[in-house]
Amino acid sequence: MKLKMFYRTQRDLASDLNMLVDTYWQGGIEENLLVDEIKSLYENNEEKILKDSQFTKVVQQQCGKRRLAVVEKILEI
Repeated sequence: MKLKMFYRTQRDLASDLNMLVDTYWQGGIEENLLVDEIKSLYENNEEKILKDSQFTKVVQQQCGKRRLAVVEKILEI
């Protein structure tokens, strides 16, 4: 799975977050890879994921509650 390091738009970032979590749910990647990739995406694109300690509206709309629940738990580790 090839992910970018830096994203131009929130929609592109949300799309890859969706792909990453969905692939994990389907058994395509291991848990440790999911955690590492989400942390990497967050570190390099923090301003596109969070605003005022909440997920941005675009990310919320594109990803949905269940995927964001997974991402939120990983970022709290």
